[in-house]
Amino acid sequence: MKINLVGTSGSGKNVFGKQLAEILNFPFVEMDALYWGPDWTGPTDQDLFSRLRKALDSEDWVLDGNYSRTQDIKWERVEVVIWLDFSFSSHYSCDPSPIQPG
Repeated sequence: MKINLVGTSGSGKNVFGKQLAEILNFPFVEMDALYWGPDWTGPTDQDLFSRLRKALDSEDWVLDGNYSRTQDIKWERVEVVIWLDFSFSSHYSCDPSPIQPG
């Protein structure tokens, strides 16, 4: 089974994806790990697409991440898409009390 988790930043794609992959005993593929290099440098699209194809070259996987320009590659064989759709306030909470000077 091939599963892609999508959602906004901070929605829990990575945490949920790792747990789901462990339960299913599937490889976990993290888009950020494929994308980001040393000193937060990004690859060319050609390099990213190559890395992604290699990472998804198995019968089963759980993939976290959006990266819309990779959608054709990811969704070519995906069987399940799970959209983590939480409101902004449910995953970005703040203390409403005023900040006190130090």
